[in-house]
Amino acid sequence: MKTLLLVIFILIKFLIIIVPALLSVAYLTLIERKILSAIQIRRGPNVVGYGLLQPLADGLKFFLKETIIPIKSNKGLFFFAPLLFLVLSFCSWSVIPFDSITLVNVNLGILFYLALSSLSVYGIILAGWSSNSRYAFLGSLRSAAQMISYEVVLGLLILTVAALSQSFNLREFIVNQNLSYYFFALIPIFIIYFVAVLAETNRTPFDLPEAEAELVAGYNVEYASIPFAFYFIAEYCNLILWSDLTIYLFFGGWGSFYFLKLSFMLILFCWIRATLPRYRWDQLMILTWRIFLPFTLCAVCLLFFILNFYGVSEQMVVIDADLEERFRMLYNIYISGSPEEYQEFLAIYELLLKQRGLL
Repeated sequence: MKTLLLVIFILIKFLIIIVPALLSVAYLTLIERKILSAIQIRRGPNVVGYGLLQPLADGLKFFLKETIIPIKSNKGLFFFAPLLFLVLSFCSWSVIPFDSITLVNVNLGILFYLALSSLSVYGIILAGWSSNSRYAFLGSLRSAAQMISYEVVLGLLILTVAALSQSFNLREFIVNQNLSYYFFALIPIFIIYFVAVLAETNRTPFDLPEAEAELVAGYNVEYASIPFAFYFIAEYCNLILWSDLTIYLFFGGWGSFYFLKLSFMLILFCWIRATLPRYRWDQLMILTWRIFLPFTLCAVCLLFFILNFYGVSEQMVVIDADLEERFRMLYNIYISGSPEEYQEFLAIYELLLKQRGLL
């Protein structure tokens, strides 16, 4: 009985991840097509339900098409690769806190997310190798090299933010940005981080693994129907996840104007796709290994030098244990308490801030 309840509990958690993810991906594609059509001065989707039902029609089309298997391909790995890529993408959602809800509250949540992101490379490599296609294999090699190269930079940049927060738990990032967003103190690091995210998600101008003129469609050129839909959903899930993670790292996470901040990040990705040209492959590699990586290493060393010899400014990180504990209580009251309790505790908290010269 306990085993059955555990299985049901896991399935419920999995559904809580899958349903919002699928809806988010569906309507992100619609918004992206609308933005692209507006920039290119055309109508965009406007037929199926005035365009609002277009994502559902596209999804139905994928699931009704025939699944084509290339000759001499490794059939087992051919179907396993997109499934692995999709499952890893869904699992990454489990450590992202949404308000007071976290499916898996892990103290090393940010490292867990980076580990799952790194494992997704195997889904791409297996797709290219099992397809028995030159274009797919070259596209998978490009994508793997690109993702691994930029993950080095992303890992170091996230390490600098974690050093400020003094934690790898994403909830701590929210608590420690109650006075000021890390974005204002780390603008150069944010710029490099954002460019690295574009490369990590294979988005324009770094969509070289899918360069049509060179590789037709990249590592998923032989996929159709449901397996292709798996890759498509996973790619857009990763885009939403990295946008969400950016908000938690640099813009205070869940709280004021959360959906506005998330919408801005996603629209920025779409706008970049519509305006910027594609880089050459050699330019992409030079950018990370000769420019971003040395700068990131210098930034990490400088930050740790400042933290070691000068300490952390109270304006950036809450280092007073009493103040931090009171803020946690205030946050919990805001989530589950009454408005009267919240206003009363807020007044006490503001008084403490004034006593410490922080307000």
